Parts: sequence; structure tokens; C-alpha cells
Amino acid sequence: MNQNTNHIEHHKHISETTIITESSNKKLVLVGNPNVGKSVIFNYLSGIYVDVSNFPGTTIEITKGKYLNYDVYDTPGIYGVSSFNDEERVARDIIIDADIILNIVDSVHLERDLFLTQQLIDMGKKLVVVLNFMDEVKKHHIKIDIDKLSELLGVPVVPTSAIKREGFDKLTQTIESACYGKQDPHLHSQLHSMLRLVGSQAEALLILEGDEYISKKHGINPINMREEIYIERRNRVNNIINQVLTEASIRKKISTTIGRWTLNPFTGIPILLLILYFAYLFLGKLVAQDLVGFTETYFGHELWENWICKIVNQVISQETIIGQILVGEFGILTMTVTYLVFLLLPLVFAFYILLSLLEDTGYLPRLATMVDRSMTYLGLNGRAIIPLILGFGCVSAATITTRLLSNEREKTIATAILQFVIPCSAQLAVITALLMSAGFKALLIYVIVIFSVLVVIGTVLNKFLKGEASPLLINLPPLRLPQVNNVLQKTMIKTFAFMKEATPWFFLGAAIIGTMQATGLLDLWQKALAPLTQHWLKLPVETATAFVMGLVRRDFGAAGLYDIAMNPMQTTVALITITLFVPCITSILIMYKERGWKTATVIWIGTWIGSFTIGGLVAQIIV
Repeated sequence: MNQNTNHIEHHKHISETTIITESSNKKLVLVGNPNVGKSVIFNYLSGIYVDVSNFPGTTIEITKGKYLNYDVYDTPGIYGVSSFNDEERVARDIIIDADIILNIVDSVHLERDLFLTQQLIDMGKKLVVVLNFMDEVKKHHIKIDIDKLSELLGVPVVPTSAIKREGFDKLTQTIESACYGKQDPHLHSQLHSMLRLVGSQAEALLILEGDEYISKKHGINPINMREEIYIERRNRVNNIINQVLTEASIRKKISTTIGRWTLNPFTGIPILLLILYFAYLFLGKLVAQDLVGFTETYFGHELWENWICKIVNQVISQETIIGQILVGEFGILTMTVTYLVFLLLPLVFAFYILLSLLEDTGYLPRLATMVDRSMTYLGLNGRAIIPLILGFGCVSAATITTRLLSNEREKTIATAILQFVIPCSAQLAVITALLMSAGFKALLIYVIVIFSVLVVIGTVLNKFLKGEASPLLINLPPLRLPQVNNVLQKTMIKTFAFMKEATPWFFLGAAIIGTMQATGLLDLWQKALAPLTQHWLKLPVETATAFVMGLVRRDFGAAGLYDIAMNPMQTTVALITITLFVPCITSILIMYKERGWKTATVIWIGTWIGSFTIGGLVAQIIV
């Protein structure tokens, strides 16, 4: 018994060394999600006499002040107590040593913020919940039963409006009445078992949640019950929300209900499939088939190309090298302008309308939450779905967006998937148009192959790269109706940026292809690749030209398949190969910058080998 007591005291001392001071005052710690008004409340409590210093071993600033007989600490904004980054580690250490926690909650986002509240209660901390932004609650016609919330949590709850300083006068009395909240009985019993080894309930909880740092500090293997605990905690929050929150606005009720549906796989997957179906009707049928079929044929081939050819032929013969480069089969003034203006522009514009709608409604973070468990099989968490979806807009930009992932392992996996299997908006638009003309069987084969490659890449990298997927911590904004002005503005900006980036490369690619054709190099290239394209991929010899175009930009290569005569199965093989083909020049440069030359080179070589190997295997089976 004495040995156990000494063991507990020893570890208690270790946990306190991070922020312990000479002061005998109790530690009052402000904790909350980012942007919930902690700093305003801290400034009110501590006045102007504060101490700002870096937390030991980090660049994170910690602000400390005094309030009555308390030392007051303001912690970095966090969504949960864990050890995944410096902000969380700093907040974790201060929270573990807190005597009383003032948990600041955004009243408008109770469903999000109460998850952290429940974790703090499970850590066995004396707690006061401060419901901030009550002025916004009134504005949104939301009604919160504060007494019921206090009863269900088991801790005092004080409503405030930080901007107006309403409710601040009640903080002193409420802090003095801070108490332990109502914990999950099953989890509480497991925590008591762990307390035999760890002298702190807060650290015991983190060990059960799989926190490697805390486990290592105590010489204990982490007991990874994180998923089980998180699910039960989320269920408790949902149960509380259902009892304390009423919204006068019918629109708000509908938004909240649909928002919950999108998070549940049983309802969220059908919602996702419905969204994809409407996206197919809009992008795949209305735009890719009907609109582009008209603009490319009538405005492109019939009007523009005939007119520009007549103009150029008055100055220079089309039979000359310059004439072929300008207005030949791959002319920079004919084919390139037609592809850019009458094929890609409407397709890219339509795609960015869809993407902007998903962003503006707040659906993407909810999709990330829903797919989180599935993404762990690929070595990622749900947050990775955001760069993957953005990759359908622009792979180059999405590669930069992988910075939001937690570690280099996840960034490498996401980058590899982006470079291998995610077609950018322009490429996807051309692929969609070609698949629609090839039929449902071609579409099904294409989707199965590309999805299988995605799963294989993620699974293999997850197995061979050290580490594991980090847990998902993400802000869930409320679902809302998209604002037409916002959607159009985003669409215009993104479309303009894409066209500005793509246009020079298209003209460069067309000039290269045109020069190769005029000098006979294109024929030599096609003959050199004939064993690969004709015998292994079973495609027309002209598809070798598309692969040259794809070296410049993958969407340019996909567009090069548009006018080649192929049967549906050949079209499928060609599209699978061009999708898995090497990234465009811009993506390669960004990948080298973000991931380093070793990782980027391996991925780049892998796309060469993988595209032709998988395309050929599919060709041998279906063509």
C-alpha cells in the first residue's frame, strides 16, 4: 500500500513540474475551442497585470494573471485534450494541473463545444461552463434551457456575452461553486482501475484514449479505447443537445436535423450518393454532354476554327511548318483555343460551381467526419477527404492543402493518392464526357479500377510507413443555405485562376505537339510507343500523342483523346491510363517542394510504372 502511495505521489510531482510556481494560489484555467472568447474573459478576470511567456520547449505563449486568490491561465484553443501538436500538449499539461477549469463554450455551436466539456468532466476536474455569445443565440432564435444543461452536466453554467460583458458579474460566485460533473459510470469504473497505476484521473483518461506521451511517462502501454470513448461521448452530447436546445426557426430545426443525418453513415451515405447523382446530372449530362457538345462543335469547330484558318491562310500557307503549328491538326490557334474556351471553360466553371456549393453549405467538414473511420484504413483521418476533394478541382492546389494534415506520414499518403488517382477538374470533365458516350459498363469499370488503385495505394503505404492515422479534430460549422453571391464569386475566382494557370501550358503543349508533327518526330514517337500502346494497351497508335500531351498537363492529354476513334472498352483503357499517368508539370514542382525530392521522385516514377501496368492489365481483360 505504501509503495503504491509513493508511486502515485511521484507521478503527481512529475505532472506538476511543467507549470508549478512558488505561489500557493489555486490554479484557475480557461479552456475552450478556438475563437470562443477566452481572451476577453481572461482580460476581465486578470486586468492589465499579466505575465506572457513561452511554454517550456515550445514557441507557444502562455498568459498568466491573478484573480482574487487564483492564478489564472489562458490556454490555446483546442477541440480536445491530447498530444498531437504543441497547442494541445501545452493545454494538456496546464489542464492536468488545474484546480478549477472555466470552460468557455460557444452557445451557437453547443453540439461541437460540449464534446470538450464532457472530456474535461471525464478527467475529474472541477468545472464551470461559461455559455458565451448569448447575444448571437437570441439573434439566431435559439433557445437554451440553461438550468437543464447545468443539471445534465452536473456543473454550474453561466450565460455571458463577452462583447457586451453581460453575465461577467456572476463569474465570481459561479467559480466558487465549481464542482465535479456527471461522468459516464462505465468509463468512471475503468478510470478507477487505471488510478491504481496513475495518480491522476486526467492522465488515466488520456492513457485509456491512447495518449502515447502520457502512457510513456508512466511506463504504461497506451490502452487505445479512443474510438469507443469518443463515440460514447458524442452520444452523450447528442442526448444533452436534444434535451436543452430548442430553436424557434423552422429553418434552423431543418438545418440541425440534416446536419446530424450527414454525420451518421446510415443516412450520410445515401445523402452523399444523392449529391453525387445530382452532380452527375449537372456536370456529366447537362454540361459535359449537352452544353459542351454544342459549344465545341458549333462555336469551336464550325465558327472559330473555320474563321481563324481563313485569316491565317491569307498570310501563310497551312502546309508550312509555321502554318501547321498555328492552324494544323494540333494548332495553337485552332485546337488549343477550342479545347480551352469551348470545352474546358464551361466544364471547369460547372465543376467549381459544385465545389463552391459544397463549401458554402458547410457540408465538406461533415463529410470528413462521416468518412473518418473508413479513411483510417488508408492511414489517414477524415480531414484528408478535404484535400482529396479539392484535388478534383486542382491537384496542385490540393497538394499544398495537405499541410492541414497532422504529420508527414499522412501528408505523404495523401500526396501519393492525389498524384496517382485524382483527376483535376478539367481532366475529370473530359473523362466524364468520354465515359458518358462510352456507356454505363465503361463507367463502372473505370470507377472500380480507379477506386481499387486508391485503396491499394493507401493500404500499402499505411502498412509500410511508420506510425498510424491521427484522430480527427475538426470544426463543424452549421449547415446553411448557400449564398448565391458567394458561390458565384468563388466560382469566378477559381475558374479564372485555373484558366490563367492552364492556358500557357496548353499553348506550350500544342506548340510542342505541332512542331513534332511538322518535323516528323510525332510519327517516330508513335512508332516507338507502338508496342506499348497498340499491343499492351490495345489502343490506336494516335493515343501515343495524348501521352505526350499529358506530360505537359494531364487534362491536356485527356483532351487529346477526345477526337480519337475508339470503341467503348478502348476508351475505358485509355482513360484509366491517362488518369494514373504522370502528374502535370505544375503538380510535380509543387510535390517536390512539399514532400522533398526523394519522396516526390518515388511517386513520380511510380505513376509511370503504375499507369501503363494497370492500363495494360485492364486492356488484356476487357479489350
